[in-house]
Amino acid sequence: MSFDFPKIDLHLHLDGAVQPETAFQLAKEEGIPMPADTVEEFRHFLTVTANCRSVNEYLARFEIPLKILQNSQALSRVTKELIVRLADEGLRYAEIRFAPQLHTRQTLTQQDAVEAVLEGRRQGLEEAPCMDANIILCAMAVGGADKNRHENIETVRLAAHYLGEGVVAVDLAGAEGLCPLSDYAEIFELARGLHVPFTCHAGDSQGPDTVRDALDFGAKRIGHGHHIFDDKQLCERAIREGVTLEVCPTSNIQCQSQPSYREHPLKALYDMGMRVTVNTDNPVLSGITLDHEYEVCMKEMGFTEKDLIQMNLYSAEAAFLAPEKKAKLIQELKGLL
Repeated sequence: MSFDFPKIDLHLHLDGAVQPETAFQLAKEEGIPMPADTVEEFRHFLTVTANCRSVNEYLARFEIPLKILQNSQALSRVTKELIVRLADEGLRYAEIRFAPQLHTRQTLTQQDAVEAVLEGRRQGLEEAPCMDANIILCAMAVGGADKNRHENIETVRLAAHYLGEGVVAVDLAGAEGLCPLSDYAEIFELARGLHVPFTCHAGDSQGPDTVRDALDFGAKRIGHGHHIFDDKQLCERAIREGVTLEVCPTSNIQCQSQPSYREHPLKALYDMGMRVTVNTDNPVLSGITLDHEYEVCMKEMGFTEKDLIQMNLYSAEAAFLAPEKKAKLIQELKGLL
């Protein structure tokens, strides 16, 4: 099944989208041990480990790509390859997020990592002018908020420095539930003070209270957020405030934060008027594409193609995109409804 309307992915992690062939080659060049002897075996490893018992177990699978993404050449290469691949899959716009502080194990600084990814973005857009892509910098929840406070503050300041040069926003990612999300309020206060747009992971492995915290920060976009469905008053607030959820159905199933596609609340949220969007999260680690997610939405979740267009309109309206480019996407999608 092919989808010809403008496709948008707002929630896509760079380190979850490294091609197996590239990962295998870079690991070999760097002398990094791999859990397989061939690319085919490595691809099989990714497939059989996709279904995890929890979000935290899922996050542990990022260790392999993170090991290879510790130099500028690797970061630029995988960013370029991702953008070209997304263009080949028919996407019109994507926001690619990564955490600069996770790429400083060797000689890189956070700034080095950002510049390497921006260089890869430049190369990718040059090779694939039919689409656009921007970068979101992730602060990280890795334990108590004080554990990496200085690194997170540096990430926000870097986002402000490179805003308008390919960086468009900040995010808070990582493991939910290790400490209250409200402990990270400082990150979002700084972002607001520096006029940096932001989104925030919430309501995925944890309940709706984390979504409430994110809304209290001033977030108008929530990464995942599907557990907001468990609190109807909070749903009403989010609808009233025009909040957009960046939902990633297959990721939610694999992390077991939802039991199945049919039981996922995405369609119920859409029907009540929530601005929900469909995204891939970690397409290589999950073994999916955006078209796959659309097929699942239609075959197992009760959506029509018109619904998919409407959700892409929500994506366009919520995108951290230059006004003139956003207006063009919105106009095109509205013309298909």
